[in-house]
Amino acid sequence: MKIVLTGNDLTVSDVWEIAVNGAQVEISPEAEAKLEAARKLVYELVDADVPVYGFNTGVGWNKDHKIAKEFFEDFNRKLIYCHSFGVEPEASEAEVRAMMAVRLNCLLLGYTGIQPAVARRYAELLNAGLHPVVPEKGSVGEGDLTPLAHIGLVMIGEGEANYKGRRMSSAEAHKLAGLDPVVLGPKDGLAIVSSSAFSAGEAALAIKELRELVDMGDIISCLSLEGFNGNTSPIEAGVMAARKMEGQAKSAERMREYLAGSDIYGTYPGKPVQDPLCFRGAAYINGSLRDALEYAQKYLFIQMNSTDDNPCLLLDERRIISNSNFETTTLATAIEMLSIVLSHVSRMSCYRMLRLVNPELTKLPRFLSHDGGQSHCFGTIQKCFASLDTEIRHLSNPCSVDYLSLSGSIEDHANNTPLVVQHLRQIVKNLQYIYGMELIHACQAIELRKRQGKFNLGKGTAAAYEAFRKELPLYTNDRPLAPDVKKAYEFVKSAALLRSVGEAR
Repeated sequence: MKIVLTGNDLTVSDVWEIAVNGAQVEISPEAEAKLEAARKLVYELVDADVPVYGFNTGVGWNKDHKIAKEFFEDFNRKLIYCHSFGVEPEASEAEVRAMMAVRLNCLLLGYTGIQPAVARRYAELLNAGLHPVVPEKGSVGEGDLTPLAHIGLVMIGEGEANYKGRRMSSAEAHKLAGLDPVVLGPKDGLAIVSSSAFSAGEAALAIKELRELVDMGDIISCLSLEGFNGNTSPIEAGVMAARKMEGQAKSAERMREYLAGSDIYGTYPGKPVQDPLCFRGAAYINGSLRDALEYAQKYLFIQMNSTDDNPCLLLDERRIISNSNFETTTLATAIEMLSIVLSHVSRMSCYRMLRLVNPELTKLPRFLSHDGGQSHCFGTIQKCFASLDTEIRHLSNPCSVDYLSLSGSIEDHANNTPLVVQHLRQIVKNLQYIYGMELIHACQAIELRKRQGKFNLGKGTAAAYEAFRKELPLYTNDRPLAPDVKKAYEFVKSAALLRSVGEAR
């Protein structure tokens, strides 16, 4: 598969294909022309000796230092050096591919004036499978200068890279891939490091998994509702129309579709008229996640398809001017909103599990034991999902507002977007585990309910139940649960649940 980059239409799905599935990239002819025209203007401005930040002047507090033409290569190389101080952990190869794809796409808009050969090197590295080793920590979010510098380090033949399953020096990797290191010219160093592509690339991968999780959340909630034998009145179309909330209406619509034909719609003497809020409000809270996700995706798309360079080259005006286009506070706070909503989603899932093992509410055996209580069954697994949920709540606390004034107080604002994104990434992973454990509980409850008498599932939930049961059978005796939890997590992470339900629709 090949994805043509234009600078204008890179999507989260495109980033996933490039980063995870190894899709090749190609620069569009129109984008190539923009690169050449922008670079031509850079050289004309060099000859005119116009003072431009990071071009023929220093950067940060050193903005008053003038850089002569004969020192351009040395200055740009040293700019890469001085920003290469990242701290472990290291980004995965998929995340490195994601950030390189985003950075290349934004360069193609022609606002940077980067040397076309340097821009092409991103594509060449991606297509060769030559991945720089990028430490994740060291950026405060006003441009991801630190991690991106490690990509620049590899481009000039220094630092380390992963190539064909081996970690090696950049020089060796270039030689094996048949590439020569690039030689930096005016503005190249700053163009490499001054971007938020690191944050945007990692965010794109997290958002891709989150888009799947929000859909799976509706299915899993339905399975739990059937295991609980709860009420469907909260998801009726008329109730949703009265509220006018788009996200929850979408989730409720999907839940009605999954539950179509289910015996849960039946009534019996003594059935409670309403359920605990973790069941009653499932579509509502998942709807809040849908709303937050739509907002975050809007600004992530803009981030991946616009320039965040300082200075900014305006080709039509034949100028390079200073600005703060590297500001990502809108994206950072959008992602923090996602993290906060996910804390609510996680807590709802945990409470559904706690309610499902309560015989006073379900009329099923305590802890969903198949033998009426002789086995511990799901009595202690609660500690696992409780600890993961606690971590999610901790990670959902905003960190974008916590920063120092740096570089002689010239850089007196930041937003910690990389940390914000990494918090989201861990929250998504924790929720995948929690949803896996909820599937274990819900399917166990459904099986026990079927033993009490005929109980038909909905069309969608039946498909989901059967797909999960192929991975994990009924829990019939105490055994180490860790392998089951890992299998359930992998099932959720693979999005097999969505595929199984999609085939049944």
